[in-house]
Amino acid sequence: MKNKRSSGWFQTPGYPGFSRRAWLRSEGFPADIFEGKPVVGICNSWSELNNCNAHLREVAAAVKRGVLAAGGVPLEFPTISLGEMFMQPTTMMFRNLMSMDVEESIRANPMDAVVLLCGCDKTTPAQLMGAASADIPAIVVPGGPMLAGQWQGQRLGSGTDGRKLFDLYRTGRLTDEEWCEIEGCIARTSGHCTVMGTASTMTSLAEALGMSLPGCANIPAPDSRRMAMAELSGGAAVDMIEQDLKPSRIMTREAFENAITVLMALGGSTNAVIHLAAMAGRLGIRLTLDDFDRRSRRTPCLANVKPSGEHLMEDFFYAGGLPALMNRIGDLLHTECLTVNGKSLGENIRTAQSRNDAVIRSRTQPLSTEGGIAILYGNLAPDGAVIKQTAASPELLQHRGPAYVFETRDEMTAKLDSDDLPVDRNSILVMRNCGPKGAPGMPEWGHIPMPRKLLNQGVNDIVRISDARMSGVSYGTVVLHVSPESAVGGPLAAIRTGDEIVLDVAARKLELSVSPQEIRHRLGDFEPPPRHYDRGYGRLFLDHVTQAHLGCDFDFLAPDYR
Repeated sequence: MKNKRSSGWFQTPGYPGFSRRAWLRSEGFPADIFEGKPVVGICNSWSELNNCNAHLREVAAAVKRGVLAAGGVPLEFPTISLGEMFMQPTTMMFRNLMSMDVEESIRANPMDAVVLLCGCDKTTPAQLMGAASADIPAIVVPGGPMLAGQWQGQRLGSGTDGRKLFDLYRTGRLTDEEWCEIEGCIARTSGHCTVMGTASTMTSLAEALGMSLPGCANIPAPDSRRMAMAELSGGAAVDMIEQDLKPSRIMTREAFENAITVLMALGGSTNAVIHLAAMAGRLGIRLTLDDFDRRSRRTPCLANVKPSGEHLMEDFFYAGGLPALMNRIGDLLHTECLTVNGKSLGENIRTAQSRNDAVIRSRTQPLSTEGGIAILYGNLAPDGAVIKQTAASPELLQHRGPAYVFETRDEMTAKLDSDDLPVDRNSILVMRNCGPKGAPGMPEWGHIPMPRKLLNQGVNDIVRISDARMSGVSYGTVVLHVSPESAVGGPLAAIRTGDEIVLDVAARKLELSVSPQEIRHRLGDFEPPPRHYDRGYGRLFLDHVTQAHLGCDFDFLAPDYR
């Protein structure tokens, strides 16, 4: 077989080759392991500290069956895993670290191809970033979404419904006993969140990029077809070696444009804007926020899935999943793009059909005529900001109101439930010092909870603005990723409580109603907040992380853009 990288380890003459073969045989492999067989690494992000990926050991076993049946040698290896629910201050702080772990593990070890086992939010982009940098044949196998929770006759989507129910609990409309019941049933199986959050979005975009087998992304974690797909993917990894199907051949600019289009049709997570920019940057491809907005304006949102819609990821899968959705927007895609099975994207989606038009809408009855995400500019966001317009309140998409400013998340948390908080339904909550450097790590703090005072008045949404991210399962009229961030002197640092802010999503505008001279004057007094770290990985992060519109990658990891 051609393109066998591993032979440089095991077929080396003299003692080095002998010792490597001997030490691998110490694991119980027979001698014929070295007779022309390709080695497929299985990059496993399994961890008991990452509930979304806790079943990936079983998925890895299925991948191994596929590799062995295709004549390859499967060798599983671990990397760090990023558990969204547990890591502090945020998994985003460690996405780049995981990508470096993946890259160097691939580069340093004898493998001819790699299977990437992922699922939880940052594990998918981190693995794809690392695999793109290492650039040997690679294929993605996600763990899949969990099944819906069930409570008092309701189907619960983890994350999205949890937040809504928590507001009911905060305001006394749910008892302690009911809240305890919900805790025990909202996340009842393995797998990642069963709404169109960041995990479901990024695994879907891996498939849209051509990096996983068609139909792979959305199979529920407990479904036996997840294991069957994993086994097929192991066999495909062996086939990719002969064809030299490397990430650089699959993840082209056209493939990233496809992923952006699919993101908009899915009503997917705003976090995908940052992750796609970072992934493309590893291949020397520069994605701008304008690339996202252009495709949003022409792409209808068709996935009627929470938080933008009504249904859950298992419903999306049963309705035909990502291939069916891509078939419906095929004229908006570069269908000639190559995928991991050696076929074009167009060949993979040609016969796919929607089985439920209530879940995957037709082009004539979209959830929204535009894509899920809009890009905003203005004197508050010279380098851009994002909003998930399909999860916002339509009446607030054009709004002007007075700002109420929180300097930090801690201040916001301390004041939010105060009965005398001076805000009303017209107020705009602003929170700063939550970006890549300011938080640090740009946590998912942007979904500022609704003040309890307003919830008690029956107000369920107001405009909120920050330089943070928010979870893909979140909803509301929330402006995020304001760039440049306040901690580096961005205009967000100039806002004062009482200033009028104008949001106009149709015009793509985010403006502070203050003169340019006054903004410059205020920023003239700006002092950066104290640094959070002076050693270790934290210092590396603060010294080298780029701003949100550039993907929050490290400046030394992306080659020159093309």
